[in-house]
Amino acid sequence: MSVQFGQWSFSGRGSDPDYLSRVREILLPYGPDGETSFSSDGVNFLYYDLRTTARTCSVPQPYVSPSGTVIVLDGRLDNRAEIRHQLDGPLPSDSADTLLISAAYEEWGTDCFARLVGDWAISIWNPKERMLLLAKDPVGTRLFYYRTTKDHVSWCTILDPLVLAEEKQFELNEEYIAGWLSFFPSAQLTPYRGIDAVPPSCFVRLGPGQQSIHKYWEFHTDREIRYREDAEYEEHFRMAFRQSLERRLCSEAPILAELSGGMDSSSIVCMSDDLISRGAAQTPRLDTVSYYNDSEPNWNERPYFAAVEQKRGRLGHHIDVGVHDSFQFNLQGSRFLATPASLSSTTRRAKQFSVYVASHGYRVLLSGIGGDEVLGGVPTPIPELKDLLVQFRLRSLAHALKIWSLEKRKPWLHLLFEACSGFFPPLLTGPSHARPPEWLDPSFVRRNRAALEGYVTRTTVLGPRPSFQDNLATLNVLRRQVACFTLTPSVVYETRYPYLDRDLLDFLYAIPREQLVRPGQRRSLMRRALVGILPREVLERKRKAFVSRSPLKRVIEQGKCFFTLPDAPCTASFGIVDTVSLSHAMHRAQSGHDISVPSLLRTLIIHAWLQDVGRHGVWKARSDLKQFSPQQKGGEHHEIREAQSY
Repeated sequence: MSVQFGQWSFSGRGSDPDYLSRVREILLPYGPDGETSFSSDGVNFLYYDLRTTARTCSVPQPYVSPSGTVIVLDGRLDNRAEIRHQLDGPLPSDSADTLLISAAYEEWGTDCFARLVGDWAISIWNPKERMLLLAKDPVGTRLFYYRTTKDHVSWCTILDPLVLAEEKQFELNEEYIAGWLSFFPSAQLTPYRGIDAVPPSCFVRLGPGQQSIHKYWEFHTDREIRYREDAEYEEHFRMAFRQSLERRLCSEAPILAELSGGMDSSSIVCMSDDLISRGAAQTPRLDTVSYYNDSEPNWNERPYFAAVEQKRGRLGHHIDVGVHDSFQFNLQGSRFLATPASLSSTTRRAKQFSVYVASHGYRVLLSGIGGDEVLGGVPTPIPELKDLLVQFRLRSLAHALKIWSLEKRKPWLHLLFEACSGFFPPLLTGPSHARPPEWLDPSFVRRNRAALEGYVTRTTVLGPRPSFQDNLATLNVLRRQVACFTLTPSVVYETRYPYLDRDLLDFLYAIPREQLVRPGQRRSLMRRALVGILPREVLERKRKAFVSRSPLKRVIEQGKCFFTLPDAPCTASFGIVDTVSLSHAMHRAQSGHDISVPSLLRTLIIHAWLQDVGRHGVWKARSDLKQFSPQQKGGEHHEIREAQSY
């Protein structure tokens, strides 16, 4: 994943050399293949290259078109042949992605973004119109941030220089924190007020006194695919899945794939092997990395990833996560961690992974994120039942209720009510299932309830199919999850998500829901289509075990580190947590009571992260919150210390 940075001074004077020097110092580790730059008329671009394929580096970036437009691309264009065919002027078949995108912009303007299939973040400076465009692909697989002031705009594909280089203080963005405590924050937010992220499937138009966000593409709401036979759906799925992998199996170096032993990662590895053996992939080799924990009785992944390794005749790299593999809550002396998710890089697992990737020269990682959500990993009939309700297909609805009632061992009336409740307003259905943790400050909950409840939306009768609406809601959660991904300077690589391919999703959203999930057949389409490709052990395995013992054990073991810096910014000083309620929750966790372990862990991560970022002098105190002195907080910290006397 290459990194781009830019700053446009509206006065035309250009950026402060000392400021650019600080930016370069931050970004240098992210560009193993060198730095290039552009400067003109108050606009400065910096580009730090991570080369994966020849077509991404055959044209220097930033690229200046014949018309003077400057374009910088971080990413990959997948429908190159289609774009070349649609353009009026002839371009060589081996044209760099940046050259194709430049020609597309010259011909279609901002309408070009909807035609670009791939994973990308693009910045375009148009000197004739004095306009800056920042755009991101429909799923949002690339990070892209920007900060505007009355004098200038700055943008970058990592947060660090926007936070640190200007040596300013920022207010904490409460909604981001609330979203992180729930189902991830909105994809256009950052933890810092005044710094925003480019939303997926959107472009941002920026100029002096101008800032607007425009959505350029969305999935077709009225597209439906109907075949006569199951075999036709299976063949179409194999074709779309192969295409997604072919697009991502392009790298001059070997590619690394995560292999957990589940259906998602195993399917990626086995189908990739098939493509490589046929010469349909542009990579010399695919290697795997797997994690195991023999000390955890519920961790049963080793037999399944071993079955995949046996089928492919090659062992992967194995990382033991059973020995003190936890977040480091005492972060004194650590590098700047721009977001709470950055703490994941402090685990023993992450450090071992970084060493392995760096020592073997991998530059591309294939991730199975999204497979469970888009291919029916959760065996629920509710989307199918809602479709039948809206279509008023009462006979089919009665049949579906009968067979799903037997499968779920629930009265059919309960299933019908659950399906109907998706259309009702919250006042009639009661509070959301995603209830905020009881230890959060009540005023913080009131201000940020939508984010804390996961931005829940109700299904509408008038509009797209209910199952399609559910698909988009799930995709938005995945977009928010991917937006939390962070880059670290210790190891630089590009993550690719085969299950988040635009064309694959378009197919999955257009087929009947009963193709994906059937009574007693979780992931029905995927299992049917991959017979003979996946090992039998993986194809027939039950749902992966959920490991719950280890996280709670680690939270308790490291509890003494959570509140070690009473003078530093923390969840209490920002009005996020009621520390007395949190201490009671810690007591209950220690005593074995049932509490939300993920919520507790995320709260403590936020606390440690706020303290760490505070050491860099980034936070600006909020005037509307009472700031406690260490003496005033003594009683509260006594409660916490008492809860930590294990």
